Amino acid sequence: MTSRRGFIKAGGLALFGISLGGIPGFLADAVAGTVAPGLFKKKKIMVCIFQRGAMDGLMAVTPFTDQYLKAVRPNLFMSAAQGGNQKSLIDLDGRFGLHPSMSAFEPMFREKRLGIVHGIGSPNNTRSHFDAQDFMESGTPFNKGTASGWLNRAVGLLGHEAATPLQAVSLTSSLPRSFYGDNPAVAINNLADFNIQLRGNQAGANMASKSFEDLYDQTSSGLLKNTGKESFDAMKMLQKTNVKDYKPEYNAVYPATALGNSLKQIAQLIKMDVGMEVAFAESGGWDTHFNQGTDTGIFARNVNDLSNSIMAFWTDMGKYQDEVTVMTMTEFGRTVAQNGTGGTDHGRGSCNFILGNSVSGGLVHGLMNPLAKENLEDGRDLAVTTDFRAVFSEVADKHLGIHNDTILFPDWKGKQIGVMRGV
Repeated sequence: MTSRRGFIKAGGLALFGISLGGIPGFLADAVAGTVAPGLFKKKKIMVCIFQRGAMDGLMAVTPFTDQYLKAVRPNLFMSAAQGGNQKSLIDLDGRFGLHPSMSAFEPMFREKRLGIVHGIGSPNNTRSHFDAQDFMESGTPFNKGTASGWLNRAVGLLGHEAATPLQAVSLTSSLPRSFYGDNPAVAINNLADFNIQLRGNQAGANMASKSFEDLYDQTSSGLLKNTGKESFDAMKMLQKTNVKDYKPEYNAVYPATALGNSLKQIAQLIKMDVGMEVAFAESGGWDTHFNQGTDTGIFARNVNDLSNSIMAFWTDMGKYQDEVTVMTMTEFGRTVAQNGTGGTDHGRGSCNFILGNSVSGGLVHGLMNPLAKENLEDGRDLAVTTDFRAVFSEVADKHLGIHNDTILFPDWKGKQIGVMRGV
């Protein structure tokens, strides 16, 4: 017979779907009482967004005074100068300009709540999407044999055992590589469908259906108390809430996009107080080999969606903003020079965005040398001058209180770069 703790651990590892709308009647009856509010109040939450396909950091945040970049991107270079037929970059500091379609970010940058890191990437120089994403999500850029993901290890370093299966939630159709591992993590494609995907060993999957019965047998007189109760409380919250009628607060308007919908659902989970501490979403379409565009086109649409989705989420957070930090990531950048089809090819360094009240904002962090050919990696790419682990570890440290870098990122002995203020 399965113990409550054993079920939660195995459930957190099992790869199967639980339709919450289909919870057996006896279980629904067992958890039909009112959930005590505030079970998980005041947990810090880190929200990670993976931009799959490799974002062109040089177009998102352009060093607009660089004449070499202007020369090798005759059709893609954008200026901060006002006037002309093209929208101007938003001048951030006299050197870097934010893409005009990301104007939603400007107030947060001016208020010093949005920080940017340029030249960020992996020390492994692969330009394979699959390998680069795998290395970044495992957090071990030179070891393909790492079974766990860095976010799953982060969950294990939070300093307390999960009282809910929703401690780490990915708003995706399947569990992302960064969530692989022994600690509780789930993927929920859509809250309205009440479908949860969990990952792990086959034994856990095989026992899932009878585990509900076993748990009920053990707890019928105790009403799912102790560790098991928190888990089913969280499930009940999802089952009982009419997520389709969710109304964002503070006049937040989410884009009608996959990313906008994912962040809206993350906001719902935060407000539902289900004990979530790590959240994950993703954005696709960043592999801009063809017709990348400038102030219009695929890139402009993508960065508009990214910035507007994040800012809608941030606005919606309102009183929760002190508890939340948002961080973006992408597997690598694009070539400095444009290609022959109006786009850019796989490169090395890119940039990322970090939003939060404890962020060292209003700055473009990192080192970027002038883009002369002799300063480029392999003579063609923006050099990686900031290891992604330096940034990821700092956000996890300062926001979540995870101080053990050697477990979070094995074999890394670098230094943090100051993207977060001391808290």
